[in-house]
Amino acid sequence: FRITPGNDEEVQVLKKVLSHMKVDFWQPNSVSMIHPNNTVDVHVKHSLTQSLHAHLKQRHIDYRVFISNLQKEIEKQTGHRSTRKRRSESEYDYEVYHPLQEIQSWMFEMNRTHPYLVHMFSIGKSYEGRPLYVLQLGKRSRPQKKAVWIDCGVHAREWIGPAFCQWFVKEAINSYKYDSVMRRLLNQLNFYIMPVFNVDGYHFSWTTDRFWRKTRSKNHKFHCRGVDANRNWKVKWCEEGASYHPCDDTYCGPFPESEPEVKAVAKFLRKHKKRVKAYISIHAYAQMLLYPYSYKYAAIPNFDCVESAAHNAVTALYSAYGVKYRYGPASTTLYVSSGSSIDWAYRNGIRYAFAFELRDTGYYGFLLPETLINPTCTETTRAVKAIASGLLKKCESYRDVFPYL
Repeated sequence: FRITPGNDEEVQVLKKVLSHMKVDFWQPNSVSMIHPNNTVDVHVKHSLTQSLHAHLKQRHIDYRVFISNLQKEIEKQTGHRSTRKRRSESEYDYEVYHPLQEIQSWMFEMNRTHPYLVHMFSIGKSYEGRPLYVLQLGKRSRPQKKAVWIDCGVHAREWIGPAFCQWFVKEAINSYKYDSVMRRLLNQLNFYIMPVFNVDGYHFSWTTDRFWRKTRSKNHKFHCRGVDANRNWKVKWCEEGASYHPCDDTYCGPFPESEPEVKAVAKFLRKHKKRVKAYISIHAYAQMLLYPYSYKYAAIPNFDCVESAAHNAVTALYSAYGVKYRYGPASTTLYVSSGSSIDWAYRNGIRYAFAFELRDTGYYGFLLPETLINPTCTETTRAVKAIASGLLKKCESYRDVFPYL
Protein backbone atom coordinates (compact mmCIF):
# COMPACT_ATOMS: atom_id res chain seq x y z
CA PHE A 1 0.00 0.00 0.00
CA ARG A 2 1.05 3.58 -0.64
CA ILE A 3 -0.86 5.79 1.81
CA THR A 4 -0.85 9.60 1.87
CA PRO A 5 -2.26 11.18 5.04
CA GLY A 6 -3.42 14.73 4.22
CA ASN A 7 -3.32 16.38 7.65
CA ASP A 8 -2.35 15.88 11.29
CA GLU A 9 -5.60 14.20 12.14
CA GLU A 10 -5.14 11.59 9.40
CA VAL A 11 -1.54 11.09 10.52
CA GLN A 12 -2.72 10.25 14.05
CA VAL A 13 -5.36 7.83 12.75
CA LEU A 14 -2.86 6.15 10.44
CA LYS A 15 -0.25 5.82 13.19
CA LYS A 16 -2.82 4.14 15.40
CA VAL A 17 -4.04 1.74 12.70
CA LEU A 18 -0.55 0.73 11.55
CA SER A 19 0.77 0.32 15.10
CA HIS A 20 -1.97 -2.16 15.91
CA MET A 21 -1.56 -4.05 12.67
CA LYS A 22 2.12 -4.97 12.73
CA VAL A 23 2.90 -4.02 9.14
CA ASP A 24 6.30 -4.01 7.44
CA PHE A 25 7.38 -0.41 6.84
CA TRP A 26 9.18 0.22 3.56
CA GLN A 27 9.17 4.02 3.59
CA PRO A 28 9.59 5.67 6.09
CA ASN A 29 11.19 3.15 8.48
CA SER A 30 8.75 3.51 11.36
CA VAL A 31 5.41 4.85 12.60
CA SER A 32 7.08 7.80 14.32
CA MET A 33 8.24 9.18 10.98
CA ILE A 34 4.79 9.54 9.40
CA HIS A 35 4.05 13.18 8.49
CA PRO A 36 1.21 14.98 6.67
CA ASN A 37 1.39 14.81 2.85
CA ASN A 38 4.35 12.41 2.94
CA THR A 39 3.73 9.03 1.37
CA VAL A 40 3.90 5.90 3.50
CA ASP A 41 4.72 2.58 1.82
CA VAL A 42 3.80 -0.52 3.79
CA HIS A 43 3.79 -4.23 3.05
CA VAL A 44 0.83 -5.95 4.66
CA LYS A 45 0.13 -9.63 5.31
CA HIS A 46 -2.59 -11.14 3.14
CA SER A 47 -4.79 -11.71 6.18
CA LEU A 48 -4.73 -7.99 7.06
CA THR A 49 -5.37 -6.42 3.66
CA GLN A 50 -9.17 -6.31 3.86
CA SER A 51 -9.04 -4.73 7.26
CA LEU A 52 -6.58 -2.03 6.13
CA HIS A 53 -8.68 -1.27 3.03
CA ALA A 54 -11.72 -0.82 5.29
CA HIS A 55 -9.94 1.44 7.80
CA LEU A 56 -8.54 3.73 5.11
CA LYS A 57 -11.83 3.97 3.19
CA GLN A 58 -13.78 4.68 6.35
CA ARG A 59 -11.45 7.56 7.31
CA HIS A 60 -11.17 8.83 3.71
CA ILE A 61 -7.39 8.55 3.78
CA ASP A 62 -5.87 8.59 0.31
CA TYR A 63 -4.15 5.34 -0.74
CA ARG A 64 -3.24 3.08 -3.66
CA VAL A 65 -2.23 -0.55 -3.91
CA PHE A 66 1.06 -0.75 -5.79
CA ILE A 67 1.62 -4.51 -5.75
CA SER A 68 -1.36 -6.70 -5.01
CA ASN A 69 0.59 -9.96 -4.97
CA LEU A 70 4.09 -9.57 -3.54
CA GLN A 71 4.75 -13.30 -3.59
CA LYS A 72 4.43 -13.36 -7.38
CA GLU A 73 6.95 -10.50 -7.71
CA ILE A 74 9.37 -12.25 -5.35
CA GLU A 75 9.18 -15.45 -7.37
CA LYS A 76 10.03 -13.57 -10.54
CA GLN A 77 13.41 -12.81 -8.97
CA THR A 78 14.17 -16.02 -7.10
CA GLY A 79 12.02 -18.67 -8.77
CA HIS A 80 14.06 -19.28 -11.90
CA ARG A 81 17.30 -20.19 -10.19
CA SER A 82 17.40 -23.65 -11.75
CA THR A 83 17.37 -22.25 -15.29
CA ARG A 84 20.32 -19.96 -14.56
CA LYS A 85 23.41 -21.91 -15.40
CA ARG A 86 26.46 -21.69 -13.21
CA ARG A 87 28.66 -19.90 -15.67
CA SER A 88 32.30 -18.96 -15.77
CA GLU A 89 33.19 -15.39 -14.78
CA SER A 90 33.38 -14.26 -18.41
CA GLU A 91 29.69 -15.08 -18.72
CA TYR A 92 28.62 -13.97 -15.25
CA ASP A 93 25.15 -12.46 -15.56
CA TYR A 94 25.18 -8.93 -14.13
CA GLU A 95 21.51 -8.44 -14.95
CA VAL A 96 20.11 -10.85 -12.38
CA TYR A 97 20.27 -10.78 -8.58
CA HIS A 98 22.73 -13.23 -7.06
CA PRO A 99 22.69 -15.01 -3.70
CA LEU A 100 25.64 -14.48 -1.35
CA GLN A 101 27.52 -17.64 -2.35
CA GLU A 102 27.53 -16.61 -6.03
CA ILE A 103 28.67 -13.06 -5.20
CA GLN A 104 31.55 -14.36 -3.10
CA SER A 105 32.62 -16.86 -5.79
CA TRP A 106 32.51 -13.99 -8.29
CA MET A 107 34.81 -11.95 -6.01
CA PHE A 108 37.36 -14.78 -5.91
CA GLU A 109 37.13 -15.04 -9.68
CA MET A 110 37.71 -11.30 -10.23
CA ASN A 111 40.67 -11.46 -7.86
CA ARG A 112 42.12 -14.42 -9.75
CA THR A 113 41.60 -13.10 -13.28
CA HIS A 114 42.51 -9.41 -12.84
CA PRO A 115 45.52 -9.34 -10.49
CA TYR A 116 46.81 -6.06 -11.93
CA LEU A 117 43.64 -4.16 -10.91
CA VAL A 118 41.93 -6.23 -8.20
CA HIS A 119 43.06 -7.35 -4.76
CA MET A 120 40.61 -9.17 -2.48
CA PHE A 121 40.88 -9.31 1.30
CA SER A 122 38.73 -9.87 4.38
CA ILE A 123 38.25 -7.28 7.13
CA GLY A 124 36.71 -9.63 9.68
CA LYS A 125 33.80 -11.96 10.26
CA SER A 126 30.06 -11.42 10.57
CA TYR A 127 27.96 -12.37 13.60
CA GLU A 128 27.28 -15.79 12.05
CA GLY A 129 30.93 -16.25 11.15
CA ARG A 130 30.90 -15.36 7.45
CA PRO A 131 33.97 -13.54 6.07
CA LEU A 132 33.56 -9.84 5.30
CA TYR A 133 35.20 -9.51 1.89
CA VAL A 134 36.35 -6.29 0.26
CA LEU A 135 37.79 -5.75 -3.23
CA GLN A 136 40.53 -3.18 -3.69
CA LEU A 137 40.18 -1.85 -7.20
CA GLY A 138 42.93 0.25 -8.77
CA LYS A 139 46.28 0.05 -10.48
CA ARG A 140 48.95 -1.21 -8.13
CA SER A 141 51.38 1.65 -8.20
CA ARG A 142 52.39 3.91 -5.37
CA PRO A 143 51.25 2.68 -1.97
CA GLN A 144 49.80 5.95 -0.64
CA LYS A 145 47.07 6.56 -3.19
CA LYS A 146 43.90 8.42 -2.23
CA ALA A 147 40.99 6.05 -1.81
CA VAL A 148 37.20 5.84 -2.14
CA TRP A 149 35.16 3.43 0.00
CA ILE A 150 31.91 2.02 -1.45
CA ASP A 151 29.65 -0.36 0.46
CA CYS A 152 26.47 -2.04 -0.70
CA GLY A 153 23.92 -4.25 1.01
CA VAL A 154 23.89 -2.62 4.47
CA HIS A 155 20.15 -3.33 4.54
CA ALA A 156 19.54 -6.91 3.47
CA ARG A 157 16.39 -6.43 1.35
CA GLU A 158 17.91 -3.72 -0.86
CA TRP A 159 19.15 -6.19 -3.50
CA ILE A 160 19.94 -3.55 -6.11
CA GLY A 161 22.87 -2.49 -3.87
CA PRO A 162 25.03 -5.62 -4.23
CA ALA A 163 24.04 -5.73 -7.91
CA PHE A 164 25.45 -2.21 -8.31
CA CYS A 165 28.73 -2.96 -6.51
CA GLN A 166 29.35 -5.89 -8.85
CA TRP A 167 28.36 -3.84 -11.89
CA PHE A 168 30.76 -1.05 -10.94
CA VAL A 169 33.70 -3.47 -10.60
CA LYS A 170 32.88 -5.04 -14.00
CA GLU A 171 32.54 -1.60 -15.65
CA ALA A 172 35.80 -0.35 -14.16
CA ILE A 173 37.75 -3.40 -15.34
CA ASN A 174 36.14 -3.62 -18.79
CA SER A 175 36.42 0.07 -19.59
CA TYR A 176 39.91 0.60 -18.17
CA LYS A 177 41.49 0.14 -21.61
CA TYR A 178 39.31 2.55 -23.60
CA ASP A 179 37.70 5.00 -21.14
CA SER A 180 40.20 7.73 -20.26
CA VAL A 181 38.16 8.89 -17.23
CA MET A 182 38.00 5.41 -15.71
CA ARG A 183 41.67 4.80 -16.48
CA ARG A 184 42.66 8.01 -14.70
CA LEU A 185 40.48 7.10 -11.70
CA LEU A 186 41.98 3.62 -11.36
CA ASN A 187 45.52 4.91 -11.90
CA GLN A 188 45.23 7.69 -9.33
CA LEU A 189 42.77 6.25 -6.78
CA ASN A 190 42.02 2.98 -5.03
CA PHE A 191 38.40 1.95 -4.64
CA TYR A 192 37.58 -0.25 -1.67
CA ILE A 193 34.36 -2.02 -2.63
CA MET A 194 32.29 -4.13 -0.25
CA PRO A 195 29.50 -5.73 -2.32
CA VAL A 196 27.66 -7.18 0.69
CA PHE A 197 28.12 -5.39 4.02
CA ASN A 198 25.36 -7.25 5.88
CA VAL A 199 26.22 -10.77 4.74
CA ASP A 200 24.07 -12.63 7.30
CA GLY A 201 21.00 -10.50 6.63
CA TYR A 202 21.45 -10.72 2.86
CA HIS A 203 21.70 -14.51 3.01
CA PHE A 204 18.59 -14.60 5.20
CA SER A 205 16.69 -12.42 2.69
CA TRP A 206 17.33 -15.13 0.07
CA THR A 207 16.51 -18.15 2.20
CA THR A 208 13.80 -17.05 4.61
CA ASP A 209 12.42 -13.50 4.57
CA ARG A 210 12.80 -11.43 1.40
CA PHE A 211 12.07 -8.19 3.31
CA TRP A 212 14.56 -8.66 6.12
CA ARG A 213 16.51 -5.45 6.79
CA LYS A 214 18.74 -5.84 9.84
CA THR A 215 21.77 -7.93 10.79
CA ARG A 216 21.14 -11.34 12.39
CA SER A 217 22.65 -10.92 15.86
CA LYS A 218 20.76 -12.48 18.76
CA ASN A 219 19.26 -10.51 21.62
CA HIS A 220 19.32 -12.06 25.08
CA LYS A 221 16.12 -10.49 26.37
CA PHE A 222 13.95 -10.67 23.24
CA HIS A 223 13.30 -13.24 20.56
CA CYS A 224 13.73 -10.56 17.90
CA ARG A 225 17.00 -10.70 16.02
CA GLY A 226 19.18 -8.14 14.37
CA VAL A 227 20.23 -4.51 14.50
CA ASP A 228 19.86 -1.78 11.89
CA ALA A 229 23.46 -1.55 10.66
CA ASN A 230 22.85 2.05 9.64
CA ARG A 231 21.88 3.11 13.19
CA ASN A 232 24.75 1.36 14.94
CA TRP A 233 27.60 3.82 14.28
CA LYS A 234 29.24 5.84 17.02
CA VAL A 235 27.82 9.27 16.20
CA LYS A 236 24.76 10.61 18.08
CA TRP A 237 24.02 6.93 18.65
CA CYS A 238 20.37 6.01 19.33
CA GLU A 239 19.00 9.53 19.32
CA GLU A 240 16.25 10.72 16.95
CA GLY A 241 15.28 8.35 14.13
CA ALA A 242 16.55 5.20 15.85
CA SER A 243 14.80 2.82 18.22
CA TYR A 244 15.86 1.23 21.52
CA HIS A 245 13.50 -1.69 20.96
CA PRO A 246 15.14 -4.85 19.57
CA CYS A 247 12.03 -5.78 17.59
CA ASP A 248 12.01 -2.53 15.59
CA ASP A 249 13.51 -2.23 12.13
CA THR A 250 15.52 0.82 13.22
CA TYR A 251 16.90 -0.80 16.41
CA CYS A 252 20.22 0.89 17.19
CA GLY A 253 21.73 -2.12 18.99
CA PRO A 254 22.81 -2.55 22.63
CA PHE A 255 25.77 -0.15 22.14
CA PRO A 256 27.57 1.58 19.23
CA GLU A 257 29.52 -0.82 16.95
CA SER A 258 27.86 -3.78 18.70
CA GLU A 259 27.56 -5.42 15.28
CA PRO A 260 30.80 -7.10 14.13
CA GLU A 261 30.10 -5.94 10.56
CA VAL A 262 29.91 -2.26 11.59
CA LYS A 263 32.89 -2.63 13.91
CA ALA A 264 35.03 -4.19 11.16
CA VAL A 265 34.28 -1.46 8.62
CA ALA A 266 34.77 1.31 11.20
CA LYS A 267 38.11 -0.20 12.21
CA PHE A 268 39.26 -0.44 8.59
CA LEU A 269 38.23 3.14 7.82
CA ARG A 270 39.87 4.48 10.98
CA LYS A 271 43.09 2.69 10.05
CA HIS A 272 43.10 4.19 6.53
CA LYS A 273 41.50 7.53 7.27
CA LYS A 274 44.44 9.55 5.99
CA ARG A 275 43.91 8.09 2.51
CA VAL A 276 40.16 7.52 2.30
CA LYS A 277 38.81 10.76 0.85
CA ALA A 278 35.25 9.67 0.03
CA TYR A 279 32.74 7.32 1.60
CA ILE A 280 29.79 6.11 -0.50
CA SER A 281 27.02 3.85 0.78
CA ILE A 282 24.51 2.38 -1.67
CA HIS A 283 20.89 1.95 -0.48
CA ALA A 284 17.41 1.76 -1.98
CA TYR A 285 14.88 3.12 -2.64
CA ALA A 286 13.90 6.80 -3.18
CA GLN A 287 16.10 8.18 -6.00
CA MET A 288 18.13 10.48 -3.79
CA LEU A 289 21.74 11.38 -3.16
CA LEU A 290 22.23 12.27 0.50
CA TYR A 291 25.09 13.72 2.51
CA PRO A 292 25.53 14.76 6.17
CA TYR A 293 24.12 15.63 8.47
CA SER A 294 21.58 12.88 9.08
CA TYR A 295 21.15 13.55 12.79
CA LYS A 296 20.46 17.30 12.75
CA TYR A 297 19.22 20.16 10.59
CA ALA A 298 22.48 22.03 10.00
CA ALA A 299 24.93 22.65 7.18
CA ILE A 300 28.28 20.88 7.22
CA PRO A 301 31.41 23.11 7.17
CA ASN A 302 32.38 22.16 3.60
CA PHE A 303 28.78 22.39 2.38
CA ASP A 304 29.66 24.22 -0.87
CA CYS A 305 32.08 21.53 -2.03
CA VAL A 306 29.84 18.60 -1.11
CA GLU A 307 26.72 20.26 -2.52
CA SER A 308 28.49 20.91 -5.82
CA ALA A 309 29.82 17.31 -5.91
CA ALA A 310 26.27 16.04 -5.34
CA HIS A 311 24.92 18.34 -8.06
CA ASN A 312 27.52 17.07 -10.54
CA ALA A 313 26.79 13.46 -9.64
CA VAL A 314 23.03 13.83 -10.03
CA THR A 315 23.52 15.66 -13.35
CA ALA A 316 25.77 12.85 -14.61
CA LEU A 317 23.20 10.27 -13.51
CA TYR A 318 20.39 12.16 -15.26
CA SER A 319 22.38 12.23 -18.51
CA ALA A 320 21.98 8.46 -18.96
CA TYR A 321 18.18 8.02 -19.03
CA GLY A 322 16.69 11.25 -17.73
CA VAL A 323 16.01 9.83 -14.27
CA LYS A 324 15.69 12.58 -11.68
CA TYR A 325 17.34 12.32 -8.26
CA ARG A 326 16.81 14.73 -5.40
CA TYR A 327 19.93 15.63 -3.44
CA GLY A 328 20.72 17.38 -0.18
CA PRO A 329 21.45 16.81 3.51
CA ALA A 330 19.95 13.51 4.64
CA SER A 331 18.01 15.08 7.52
CA THR A 332 16.04 17.50 5.35
CA THR A 333 15.91 15.47 2.11
CA LEU A 334 14.87 12.13 3.63
CA TYR A 335 14.44 12.17 7.42
CA VAL A 336 16.43 12.58 10.62
CA SER A 337 18.36 9.51 11.71
CA SER A 338 21.15 9.03 14.22
CA GLY A 339 24.06 6.59 14.25
CA SER A 340 24.35 6.57 10.44
CA SER A 341 27.47 5.65 8.52
CA ILE A 342 27.70 8.90 6.53
CA ASP A 343 27.66 11.00 9.71
CA TRP A 344 30.29 8.72 11.24
CA ALA A 345 32.52 8.89 8.14
CA TYR A 346 32.19 12.67 8.07
CA ARG A 347 33.00 13.01 11.75
CA ASN A 348 36.04 10.79 11.24
CA GLY A 349 37.56 13.10 8.68
CA ILE A 350 36.14 11.72 5.42
CA ARG A 351 34.92 15.01 4.00
CA TYR A 352 32.95 13.53 1.12
CA ALA A 353 30.37 11.17 2.59
CA PHE A 354 27.35 10.16 0.51
CA ALA A 355 24.47 7.73 0.62
CA PHE A 356 22.63 6.88 -2.58
CA GLU A 357 19.02 5.75 -2.47
CA LEU A 358 18.70 4.05 -5.86
CA ARG A 359 15.58 3.40 -7.95
CA ASP A 360 12.68 3.49 -7.76
CA THR A 361 10.38 5.93 -5.95
CA GLY A 362 8.12 3.20 -4.60
CA TYR A 363 6.20 1.43 -7.33
CA TYR A 364 8.37 -1.68 -6.98
CA GLY A 365 10.21 -0.54 -3.87
CA PHE A 366 12.58 -3.28 -2.71
CA LEU A 367 11.42 -5.55 -5.53
CA LEU A 368 13.06 -3.61 -8.36
CA PRO A 369 12.73 -5.93 -11.39
CA GLU A 370 15.86 -7.47 -12.86
CA THR A 371 15.15 -5.70 -16.16
CA LEU A 372 15.97 -2.43 -14.36
CA ILE A 373 19.37 -3.56 -13.01
CA ASN A 374 21.20 -2.48 -16.16
CA PRO A 375 19.81 1.08 -16.46
CA THR A 376 19.97 1.67 -12.69
CA CYS A 377 23.59 0.55 -12.46
CA THR A 378 24.61 2.33 -15.67
CA GLU A 379 23.35 5.72 -14.46
CA THR A 380 24.69 5.21 -10.92
CA THR A 381 28.14 4.38 -12.30
CA ARG A 382 28.15 7.80 -13.99
CA ALA A 383 27.32 9.46 -10.67
CA VAL A 384 30.05 7.60 -8.76
CA LYS A 385 32.60 8.43 -11.47
CA ALA A 386 31.61 12.10 -11.15
CA ILE A 387 32.17 12.05 -7.36
CA ALA A 388 35.51 10.25 -7.72
CA SER A 389 36.68 12.60 -10.49
CA GLY A 390 35.88 15.55 -8.23
CA LEU A 391 38.34 14.19 -5.65
CA LEU A 392 41.19 14.62 -8.11
CA LYS A 393 40.42 18.33 -8.43
CA LYS A 394 40.83 20.71 -5.52
CA CYS A 395 37.42 22.00 -4.50
CA GLU A 396 37.68 25.69 -3.77
CA SER A 397 34.61 26.90 -2.03
CA TYR A 398 34.00 30.61 -1.57
CA ARG A 399 35.00 30.20 2.07
CA ASP A 400 38.47 29.02 1.02
CA VAL A 401 38.91 31.97 -1.30
CA PHE A 402 37.34 34.50 1.09
CA PRO A 403 37.99 33.14 4.58
CA TYR A 404 36.10 36.03 6.22
CA LEU A 405 32.77 35.17 4.50
